[in-house]
Amino acid sequence: MSKVALVTGGTRGIGEAVCVALKDAGYIVVANYGGNDEAAKAFTERTAIPAFKFDVSDFNKTKSAIDQITEDFGPVEVLVNNAGITRDGTMHRMSFEQWDAVIQTNLASCFNTCRAVIDTMRANQFGRIVNIGSVNGQAGQYGQVNYAAAKSGIHGFTKALALEGAGKGITVNAIAPGYVDTDMVRAVPEEVLKKIIATIPVGRLGKPEDIARSVLFLVGDEAGFITGSTLSINGGQHMY
Repeated sequence: MSKVALVTGGTRGIGEAVCVALKDAGYIVVANYGGNDEAAKAFTERTAIPAFKFDVSDFNKTKSAIDQITEDFGPVEVLVNNAGITRDGTMHRMSFEQWDAVIQTNLASCFNTCRAVIDTMRANQFGRIVNIGSVNGQAGQYGQVNYAAAKSGIHGFTKALALEGAGKGITVNAIAPGYVDTDMVRAVPEEVLKKIIATIPVGRLGKPEDIARSVLFLVGDEAGFITGSTLSINGGQHMY
């Protein structure tokens, strides 16, 4: 029987590439999205993957949505936490609202989704969780104290949950992408983007499919001995 996979932020960019890769590999895939109904409708028309609209930063709404997904498709066995936003600004100009929105959407969402699936994963003695971090959570980035804090938090969250899940057949890993050719990155001013690409040794932005292939590997049975790891996919931009 095919495993059910939920991808948050799944209708665009990296999330869409992950959804398509999982579907092509035989998973039953459900995408989450937060607000862009038009993009979600186009995504489902392109891929035939259902898209559920709910706010991953809201604990109760997330639980209710995942309960509905479980009723419709079966228990979520593969969870990819990809949802993320930016609200950039230097500390002396950043509002609490900018800080809180990013922390809640990028980091608290991982708790909300994992809490909603962890009991069933433990009972079934199987689960695959992949959390999407960022090179900026590893190296920091000017004007992104909120984003860097959230993504760095994901890496610690991943390690701790991996320890809890290891004896129950649940692996928990993270991927830290560098700069990937998505709408979010393309929104950066052109002159800034050129400077960013100049710092990437391979000389280009990543592709969403570069991340999707790695997710596909980490959720597979052959990766069952890998847990608590962070895979950096950044073209050599940051090594440690």
